[in-house]
Formats: sequence, C-alpha cells, structure tokens
Amino acid sequence: MGQETGRVRMTPAARRVLEAAERLFYAHGIHAVGVDLIAAEAGVTKKTLYDRFGSKEQVVVEYLAGRDERWRAFLAGRLEGEEGAARVLAVFDASRDWSAEYGAKGCAMVNAHAEISDPAHPAYPVIAAQKAWMLELFTRLAGEGMGRVLMLLHEGALVAHGMGVVPDSFAVAREQARELLGGGVRRS
Repeated sequence: MGQETGRVRMTPAARRVLEAAERLFYAHGIHAVGVDLIAAEAGVTKKTLYDRFGSKEQVVVEYLAGRDERWRAFLAGRLEGEEGAARVLAVFDASRDWSAEYGAKGCAMVNAHAEISDPAHPAYPVIAAQKAWMLELFTRLAGEGMGRVLMLLHEGALVAHGMGVVPDSFAVAREQARELLGGGVRRS
C-alpha cells in the first residue's frame, strides 16, 4: 500500500477513488457506501482501491483528513488581515460560505462522528482532532471561557444548517457571537 506516515500517496487512481468516496460519503453516509460503488464511480477495480488504500477505513481517513486540510486552508485565508473580534466573526462567515459551497448536509466531521463513535476506528482521531483544533482556535481568539461558548455556537450553527432547522443559522450564531464579544463589530 502506498502509505507514508499514515497517509496514502495519491496516484491518479487514488485521487479518483478519493474524489468519488468524498462525494458518496458526504451525500449518503459512510456506512451506506461500499467499496464496490466507490470503485465503480472512480472507474477503478476493487483491487486498485485496496492496493492504494488497503481498506475502506483508510479511504474514510483520507476523505476526512483531506476535507479538514481544505477547511483549515480556506479558514486561514478568511482570517488573514482580520484583527480582534472581527477574526472571531470571520470564522462564522467562513463557515457560512464553506457550507454554501461544500456543506449542504452539515459538517462532514459531525456527520462522520454519528457513524464512527468508536475511538479505535482509524478515522476517529481525525474527527476528534478537527474539533479540538476548532476549540483551540476559538480559545486562541477569545480566551478559554469565551472560546468554549463560541465553539458551542459554531457547532450548533453547523448542525442547524445541516438539518435545515434554523434559517441562516450562521448569521444567527454570528450575531450572538458579536453580542457576546461586546457588539463593537459590524457585519462585513
């Protein structure tokens, strides 16, 4: 298997597998999608999938790790040039924009956690680390106590968005965050 430091070396076939898996896992759920369907959608054989990834679990790891990496890069671009409370609010704005483009069904990590709650699963550390990173980010931006509250607001907005239960959940959460931070920041 083409792995280096726990990650798969991405050949063209592996990229096709991962692109197909990402579409399918996000749309239908991890457990609902089998390797036969992933291989067929990617235009490869099951043997190629297993040669590249070793297991479906490793495909899941790569899917979640790749999505997390793209999110972090997207967010870094949105935080660049912002200061103070505006940096915190930029997280909510970035989440709104990311979700509009990549996340109609809510947070991929939350969705994956609903299916993978066993810490022994190889994808579990990716899920847990992503959420720990978000908490660390909010804590760095606003302090420990406020960071926790902001994290809860953000996660609630992600879940509400994915379920469609609160219209414009990111705007609602952003406004609450703005009020908590002292109200001195206007919507961009």
